Amino acid sequence: MWMYLFLLFFMLAMIVFIILILAVQNKQYKKTGYYEQTNYSYLSVLLNKGRLGEFYTYKYLEPLTGYGRYLFNLYIPKENGETTEIDVVLLHESGIYVLESKNYSGWIFGNESQKNWTQTLAVGRGRSQKNKFFNPILQNKGHIKWLQTFLADQSLPFYSYIVFSDRCTLKKITMTSDDHKVVKRCDLLSAVRQNVAKTGIRLSQGKIDNLFEKLYPLTQLDEAGKVAHIQTIQQKTQKSFSQSVPIAAKIPKVEEPLCPRCGRKLVLRTARKGERQGKQFLGCSGYPKCRYIKDLEDGS
Repeated sequence: MWMYLFLLFFMLAMIVFIILILAVQNKQYKKTGYYEQTNYSYLSVLLNKGRLGEFYTYKYLEPLTGYGRYLFNLYIPKENGETTEIDVVLLHESGIYVLESKNYSGWIFGNESQKNWTQTLAVGRGRSQKNKFFNPILQNKGHIKWLQTFLADQSLPFYSYIVFSDRCTLKKITMTSDDHKVVKRCDLLSAVRQNVAKTGIRLSQGKIDNLFEKLYPLTQLDEAGKVAHIQTIQQKTQKSFSQSVPIAAKIPKVEEPLCPRCGRKLVLRTARKGERQGKQFLGCSGYPKCRYIKDLEDGS
């Protein structure tokens, strides 16, 4: 009895403690530029892997010195009327940082030019699961292309950063140029600082503010616009998958009939004697232990 009461009290105390911690974190979160711009609730960020990755990317870069302003979830228009979404953009005195957040775990494999990269996840008992995802370098190339087109200023310095979660291992990432950086979040600040030291000041505060005012409206897309963007991405993904799968793989697989009594396969047989001699039927592959038969003529 006393043990039960103690456990109950302990569980209640833990729940209260967690609620207090979340309340403190929520208060701190509402002071951030990410909340100010997105208006996402703290709980929705915690429960959404993509948003959480964007928020952490922003938080890891906060100690960066020099004048800068952030933009989140920019829906940049494309010439065909569609949009491309950029996770995080940092307008900094050293240039424009286009940050693609990948809040993934597992082992990551890929090179700069291949269409898809691979995520390998351990699923227990020495087994692994492999998932393909679109090359984030090519993805960010597209982001920068349309951002440059929208801003219509070829003199602007752009930097591409692919930011992976600290939970993953960049197992084999092959780069052939220095145009893009692929880093884990824990290394992001250091990588950007190195670039700042190398490039120096490229944009004035006035230029950064002007760029911010021009781009900010693109972060305030209404829900209908966001839904349309997601539907376009899903349609393109399905089309790409359909084109990449061999024709034979697209043909629906015909399931083999199973015995309703024991679950073994039913096999085609021909009666050798008796009234049914010469007629075909489906018989259980477990014969003689299981004598179930299915007549092909009457469907019984």
